[in-house]
Amino acid sequence: MIDLYTWTTPNGRKASIMLEECGLDYTVHPVNIGKGEQFAPEFLRISPNNRIPAIVDRDAEEGPLSVFESGAILIYLAEKTGKFLAPRGRQRSNALEWLMWQIGGVGPMFGQLNHFMNASPEKIPYAIDRYAREAARLIGVMEKRLGEAQFLGGDYSIADIITYPWIAPSLDLIAKARPELVGEAPHTRRWIRQVGARPAVQRGMAVPKV
Repeated sequence: MIDLYTWTTPNGRKASIMLEECGLDYTVHPVNIGKGEQFAPEFLRISPNNRIPAIVDRDAEEGPLSVFESGAILIYLAEKTGKFLAPRGRQRSNALEWLMWQIGGVGPMFGQLNHFMNASPEKIPYAIDRYAREAARLIGVMEKRLGEAQFLGGDYSIADIITYPWIAPSLDLIAKARPELVGEAPHTRRWIRQVGARPAVQRGMAVPKV
């Protein structure tokens, strides 16, 4: 059994989608970040960076094992189950490249755009423009890749699982803000439909139920 500590954010849903895709039994522990529950001492023992998601694998070979950071969680679960990450070679390399692309680019840039557009008490045009342009550029990178391959890593993999919760709800907003950079994005839209049609993705996107 795996304990999943999560909330209703794109980062949180990466882990629940992966757990659903792998068919693993897990118990959901909602961590309400709006109420500051991520700073509770018992959660910090699992996730010292006070961020969700985090997991505790109670069936790990050496005893209960906690893992924090979404990318580390997905790699851990892929290697535990032998699913969605090739053991070696080009497919593994490609999946890890696009996994890191999401972690280093899409997550931070889309997150900052959301903050300055929706959460910041002061609307700073420079900040909004900067992050909107970078988010649009990243969609352009993705669009090019998906014009060459069905999925980000070639085969369906942890790269798609980690990216979907950010791209699916954001594409139309960014395309509207920067149509000259995003365009119609047909390959990305095809990918959103294809990934979003997977039953495990649909179940994972509904976690946690609050």
